[in-house]
Amino acid sequence: MSNAPLIDIHNATIYRGNTRVFDNFDLTIEQHEQIAILGPNGSGKTTLLKVVNREIYPVLQDDSWVRILGRSTWNVWELRSHIGVVSHDLQARYRDTTSGLDVVLSGYFSSVGIHGILAGRINDAQKIRARQVMHELGVESLADTPLRNMSTGQQRRCLLGRALVHDPDTLILDEPTAGLDLTASFDYLARIRDLVGKGKNIVVVTHLLNEIPPDIERIVLLREGAIVADGPKEEVLTEENLLMTYGTPIKLARVDGYYLAYPASE
Repeated sequence: MSNAPLIDIHNATIYRGNTRVFDNFDLTIEQHEQIAILGPNGSGKTTLLKVVNREIYPVLQDDSWVRILGRSTWNVWELRSHIGVVSHDLQARYRDTTSGLDVVLSGYFSSVGIHGILAGRINDAQKIRARQVMHELGVESLADTPLRNMSTGQQRRCLLGRALVHDPDTLILDEPTAGLDLTASFDYLARIRDLVGKGKNIVVVTHLLNEIPPDIERIVLLREGAIVADGPKEEVLTEENLLMTYGTPIKLARVDGYYLAYPASE
């Protein structure tokens, strides 16, 4: 498993509900790659994330598979020790009365909060680890604070802590700055870059270029369930490729390793 790709999708047909999102789809992401999957709404990004998160499975057919770290099947709790997922969708599923500490602790159970019998299954080592992660993310003072009394940025850091309690090698970040103001966005991106510096692998799934940290090395452009371009960031992020991906003329600017998009003049 150590040398297997992080994600290996081959000839996969994938439905979300009654909609066929991918048809004979191929994508391989190696371990230790810093990568962004970029595309407009409806391109298949969310479906792809749910496939990796084992919420959706491909159609069973010959010569077709979806493998995570070399395996087609996983216990979801075991998988969390390898891959942590942080998404705006997950954040919205929490009760606004859930405390910051319970958000982080829920990562141990892949649950949304800590309720009922789960509360009795938390041990002291898990509590210590959760508080340590909150300290590292600058939200230790919010351990007893309900989500409704936090800013969106503070909530997002608690969700990041939920993924980090397992110390996974890889973090998948779905539209990481969605709902954040500029200050919170910059802070969150800085924390992501710090995690890269500490050896974490990052997969960013987004429709916004400014969410892509400079550390990202590879870009996959998606449109309507198909890959438009895939390769090194400097080669893939071109105005021509973005026109094919988004269907609208786009001008590009690069500042300190970040890419910014703005409308092309008529």
